[in-house]
Amino acid sequence: MKKFIPIALIALVLLPGCGTWSKTAAGTGIGSGAGAVVGGLIGGLISKDAKGAAIGAAIGTAVGAGTGAIIGNQMDKKAEELAALENAKVETITDQNGLEAIKVTFDSGILFPTNGVKLNKTSQAELKEFAAKMSDFKDTDITIYGHTDNTGTAEVNERISQQRADAVQNYLASCGIAADRMVSQGLSYTMPVADNETKEGRAANRRVEIYISANEAMIKAAEAAAAKQ
Repeated sequence: MKKFIPIALIALVLLPGCGTWSKTAAGTGIGSGAGAVVGGLIGGLISKDAKGAAIGAAIGTAVGAGTGAIIGNQMDKKAEELAALENAKVETITDQNGLEAIKVTFDSGILFPTNGVKLNKTSQAELKEFAAKMSDFKDTDITIYGHTDNTGTAEVNERISQQRADAVQNYLASCGIAADRMVSQGLSYTMPVADNETKEGRAANRRVEIYISANEAMIKAAEAAAAKQ
């Protein structure tokens, strides 16, 4: 079920190229791009609504209200576009710079077979559409997290969550999203959003989240535009 909440974002398996399927689908900063260090992100993401999460370019200076308003408007428009995705929940959140960002959550059951790490055909179509909608939004960083329920050992869940996050990252790269814009990390069952004691709760915890945040180029452009107002 798709959902858009306008308030305040999936290494591995080699997959077919993007063109194979048509649609029938404040803490430690990560910096900008895939070379950034992702260690220490977990603590920043504990907040239920991800406010203050370690998402967003580590710019080191305060961002003005005018800049924030410009970026917020851009994020709102893109979130509305992404809300057309099937089987994805789209929300706007606040990143570590106090700027609006986008969180897109996919149920792992939609993307992968049970205990599997290879994307199915439906999910490839869905991710292809996501990549297409992001083609005009290049001044952003994309952070991808894989999550599991608590069934099985920590070692197995860590491996599966990482491979699923990497699978999504690699497929998005095959669809044209620059690799240096993305980082991925498996978080195992360390960040549940529901009760693992129930079947429904475990299903909700098996998910992949994609965070879209302004990079330094977008922030600088917004600052320049705000200065002219």
